Amino acid sequence: MLSKDTTTIHKKTGVIIMKKIFIMAAMGLSLASLVGCSTSNTNANAPSANTSSSQGTQQTQVNSDQMKSQDGSGGGNGQAPNARSAPSSGGASGAIDSVTTSSFTMSTSAGVQVTVNETSSTTYMKGTSLISANAITKGDLVLVLGMTSGTTIEATQVIVTPTTDKSATSSEVVPFEKGKTTTTKQVGQIPENWSEGSGTIVSGTEANNATEAALIAYPGGVVNRVTKLNDGEYNVHVMGISWPHHVFVSKDFIFVGAN
Repeated sequence: MLSKDTTTIHKKTGVIIMKKIFIMAAMGLSLASLVGCSTSNTNANAPSANTSSSQGTQQTQVNSDQMKSQDGSGGGNGQAPNARSAPSSGGASGAIDSVTTSSFTMSTSAGVQVTVNETSSTTYMKGTSLISANAITKGDLVLVLGMTSGTTIEATQVIVTPTTDKSATSSEVVPFEKGKTTTTKQVGQIPENWSEGSGTIVSGTEANNATEAALIAYPGGVVNRVTKLNDGEYNVHVMGISWPHHVFVSKDFIFVGAN
């Protein structure tokens, strides 16, 4: 039989042990609660894989649409918003630099480098006489008419011109020089109520005759489109030189003005 003192000691020891158990259990619950909260917050803040993928797809689509808008291929009706950027009837004149079996290069009097692509339907003339493609040689001065895209022309006609065939106004052409202010002036008669961008783009004989008249008056640039105005006159748009940008030709294909 245990003594009274021994019993008391055992009771106190049991109480102490129970207190320690309760404290450890409470600490375990608190730790589990903290871990659970941390995990919950982490999951709440992290985007799901599906959300991230969806956002990435949407951003790619936006960028693609912006590129289409910038390059003119995203017109609502399937057409480029600026149809004038498409190849149009025009031409250029200059001296031939090199010749291959299907093309040649030439330099205009203003120093613009032009590539001329020939096809089976390209015709060659010297004055009013037809000549063969083989008759075109380096150094020849030619007038090229055809479908123009930038400084490349798909030729429908190549006309060898006399070396002395220069107009009184040809010396007024101002070549383009990088870093210099574009020349602004007006010569002759500008059609009344004309505004840049007005008129209907034409092709074929009309465009060829207007282009030829404009390049005889002001050689050096590249004609990249011809528009017919409401009064029947033509606006020949010239690129690659500082002046003129617009040459105006009458119904009878006679030069009337420039700006």
